[in-house]
Amino acid sequence: MKAYLLHAYGSPENLLLSEVPKPEPAPGEVLVQIRATSINPYDWHHMRGEPIAARFVPGGFGKRRPTHSILGCDLAGVVEAVGDGVTGFHPGDEAYALVKHGSYAEYACVPEELLALKPRSLSFEEAAAVPMAAATALQAVRDDAKVSSGQRVLVNGASSGVGTFAVQLARAAGAEVTGVCGGRNADLVKGLGAYAVIDYTAEDFTKTARDFDALIDIAGSPRIGAAKRVLRLEGSYVVIGGQAGRWFRPMDHRIAGELVGRFSSQRIVGTDTKIGADSARNLTELARYADDGDLKPVIDRRYDFAELPTAMRYVEAGHASGKVVVTVG
Repeated sequence: MKAYLLHAYGSPENLLLSEVPKPEPAPGEVLVQIRATSINPYDWHHMRGEPIAARFVPGGFGKRRPTHSILGCDLAGVVEAVGDGVTGFHPGDEAYALVKHGSYAEYACVPEELLALKPRSLSFEEAAAVPMAAATALQAVRDDAKVSSGQRVLVNGASSGVGTFAVQLARAAGAEVTGVCGGRNADLVKGLGAYAVIDYTAEDFTKTARDFDALIDIAGSPRIGAAKRVLRLEGSYVVIGGQAGRWFRPMDHRIAGELVGRFSSQRIVGTDTKIGADSARNLTELARYADDGDLKPVIDRRYDFAELPTAMRYVEAGHASGKVVVTVG
């Protein structure tokens, strides 16, 4: 099968399209023929091996070279075979998954606990845009901010991959949502259900926005103290991302927020996207939102498999509105 291999940290040019053996499913695994994948900051951070500090965190990047040669965490495709003990899937099922690595290939073996049936209402490309970004937004909205009906929620970075899903999920929970994004994306964010949009190029929301129950921060642009002023006394500041850096960022922004939160009446928590036992449950919940009409991926660009390094370069530049997907087969 064809797969992109990464032998050394670096630019997208280090992703080499190669022929590798087709995997065989072990007990508890499902072999999926991948039809589409997508590009996430998670992927290019692993490609670059940055922030470098993450190389020294247990379970993080390899210290000198990549731990995993095939990157990619989102996939959607068709079940081709199942390993011993698999009961929930059968050949021919259309499925999607959030995996730690391995989706930049024509096939992948996926543990059953990471796999869910694909939303019926979405194409393979649309479904591949969901797992990492939407699961992160779901954990931020449902678990960390604990958004409920009638609350006021501010989403900073509302036109990003995670942000577009966060706006929709907070709206589906019954919240009044305000999005922060560039002016060119204002109509996009309003179309996702935002009550109001703040153009960050024309207005500093930390100086004007007040009395929100939750701030879900994907962009990571405000200082911690300024972000706290946006919230009510018992509000929640949920940090998801931040501006990338070679050595520590965005890790430092999240760590600083959690430290400040220990001495604040406001909850400050970082969203940690979990890939494990709850993954299939989260993907099944997201599929229900999609099939009920409450969740629709925003796709900025689509690329063919041969163009995957170009897609990675575009996402790394930070200008995508929504998600960038790659058709595999």
